[in-house]
Amino acid sequence: MKALAAIGLALAIGGCAAPGSVAPPVGRTVIPYTSAGLERVLGQDAAALTQLFGQPDADVREGTARKLQFAGPICVLDAYLYPKDGATPRVTYLDAREPDGSTIDRASCVAALTRRDGGR
Repeated sequence: MKALAAIGLALAIGGCAAPGSVAPPVGRTVIPYTSAGLERVLGQDAAALTQLFGQPDADVREGTARKLQFAGPICVLDAYLYPKDGATPRVTYLDAREPDGSTIDRASCVAALTRRDGGR
């Protein structure tokens, strides 16, 4: 009888968990993408980026698209420039990360890179 009661209690406790609930994954923090703090960079051309950050650490071209990479001790910023209607390519997307690959806020990275002495 005690064994039957123990099994019933175990089933009752097991039924308390929400169906289909899964513990959230542990790992990297997700930082939402917003354009706040990126006004100095989004929509700019390569010359404006070079003036703001100094010479890029990498300049990759693929077709009419271009990626400029700026690195500092705090972060690495990738600026993706695309032409629109045959005009000069301008920044339409940014990606940022810490030197070890960890996530960092893009606006914080822009601020850190604008403060580095003389760019690269």
